[in-house]
Amino acid sequence: MNALAINPVYAKLLAQIPPKVIRSEAENEHYVNALYALEQKRSLTREEKELADLLTLLIEDFEAKRYQLPRATPRQALSFLMEEHGLKQKDLIEIFGSRSTVSEVISGKRELTKAQISRLSQRFHVSPEVFF
Repeated sequence: MNALAINPVYAKLLAQIPPKVIRSEAENEHYVNALYALEQKRSLTREEKELADLLTLLIEDFEAKRYQLPRATPRQALSFLMEEHGLKQKDLIEIFGSRSTVSEVISGKRELTKAQISRLSQRFHVSPEVFF
């Protein structure tokens, strides 16, 4: 079988939802709705799974470019997470070892160590990359 030959069932799905690079909010919304409709099915055929994977890639590509978040410093990320969780400096003593270390990290006088980053990522259930 030719590697470029398209399965007729898959070709029919592609005709219903022609995939292309997403360039507008309307196109993104259309593909999100199509993906949602697929995900609501009880079970997907192999071709539907393939289309769902393709739509996911297109949506992720558009949204990654369109909604890219500004890069935060480790200190900004920590302050944000503390605020979101309603924490004060004293609540992080167990992670940093002392109140003065917490204060120095938050004020920017001290950098985070690998061990602290590991404990913070576990505490807040975020990737360690947040603190780099």
